[in-house]
Amino acid sequence: MNKKAAAVPLLLLLAACEVGPDYHKPPVETPPAYKELDGWKQGTPQRAGSDTAWWSIYDDPVLDGLMRQIDISNQNLKASEAAYREALALTAQARSNLFPTISANASAQKVSVNGTSSQSVLSVAGGLSWELDIWGAIRRNIESASATAQASGADLAAARLSAQGSLATNYFELRVADALKDLLDAEVVAFARSLKITQNKYDAGTAAKTDVAQAETQLEQTRAQAINVGVGRAQFEHAIAVLIGKPPAELTIAPVRFSMTPPPVPVGVPSELLERRPDIATAERTMASANAQIGVAISSFYPTINLTGSYGFTGLALDGLFAASNAVWAVGPELALTVFDAGNRQAQVEQARATYDQDVALYRQTVLTAFQQVEDQLAALRILEQEAAVQDRAVAAALEAERLALNQYEAGTVDYTTVVTAQTNSLNNQQTALSVMQSRILANVSLVEALGGGWTTAQMPSGG
Repeated sequence: MNKKAAAVPLLLLLAACEVGPDYHKPPVETPPAYKELDGWKQGTPQRAGSDTAWWSIYDDPVLDGLMRQIDISNQNLKASEAAYREALALTAQARSNLFPTISANASAQKVSVNGTSSQSVLSVAGGLSWELDIWGAIRRNIESASATAQASGADLAAARLSAQGSLATNYFELRVADALKDLLDAEVVAFARSLKITQNKYDAGTAAKTDVAQAETQLEQTRAQAINVGVGRAQFEHAIAVLIGKPPAELTIAPVRFSMTPPPVPVGVPSELLERRPDIATAERTMASANAQIGVAISSFYPTINLTGSYGFTGLALDGLFAASNAVWAVGPELALTVFDAGNRQAQVEQARATYDQDVALYRQTVLTAFQQVEDQLAALRILEQEAAVQDRAVAAALEAERLALNQYEAGTVDYTTVVTAQTNSLNNQQTALSVMQSRILANVSLVEALGGGWTTAQMPSGG
């Protein structure tokens, strides 16, 4: 009895054993600050980075309403959610292997021996099989499956963020198209007035027929541009419909007058990015899963021990089947060990280590790419802000030049070519200013997306 009692702690110690390396997140190089923030003072945002939806910084109720439909209807997001549930189910399957399997069966057979008359043989039995996880193979599999489920959960967050980013981008592209249409429609009105002026001067004999032709060409050309804007706008609207899971025919977004200065975004420090990007979380959890698989591969060098048992009754008639004399039972351990496999298990260990090393490299590359994306958008916003200020001055100068040229033409001091040149220059500069505004807004959206869109690893699912 003393020997049996002494064996209990040893069995408990063996049961707690897990072969293979324990997981430790490998270090990555993180700079103390973002390079492209240098010399650029940001304003203090009102809501960005809080617990509100990240797109609330744009204060657009239409955008907000569209965003809230993504979780409900986006089909790619539904596929990612199903993949996450699948990963949770696989974790549950792995965890079930820690427990014994209990089975039950019953049978009734007619038996004849050497041509003698047949007899009925009835049997009822239950069985138990339990693989003891002495070396931790099952626990390493659970660890791997759980990390994979967490990676799938982060994939779901990444898919959601990607869909939200795409919707915001398409929405602002659509609104810029509205602004361009308004600009071109206003120019059509202005060019129609110019045509009227040239027509009146021609009728009075103070202008050439070519002036009328030039004015008419410019007017119709601008009308054509205004009509063409509708092509791109329709495509953006269709893309938004698909993102919220609707056929394009079911979504119409009314045009509005649009102008926006991109709101400030809290960037934080680079080290925070590791906690804010779902794709980084996916890469890190994939790495943890691969590390656990090394332990699974190493455990194949150790014997597996199964406890099996059965208990039942066998008899010739149902009446009295469950009598003690009909009882049949068996119990005992089963040990299995591969003695020779020509290096197969060692190759599996090397494969697992190589997979882990690959995932470490991919994790570090994901982090580097994340830093690059943030720096890219910070640089874009800083430079575009400077460009916008200069372009606004160019627009003001071009509008003044257009006004002066038209007045001088009416006074007869310049020819109409000067007017056309000034008007074309003015329209081009206004379109450029609109394009800069568009680039600033899209860079702003891309920066929020690059920073994780308000997601953090605190929202990481448990992994089952």
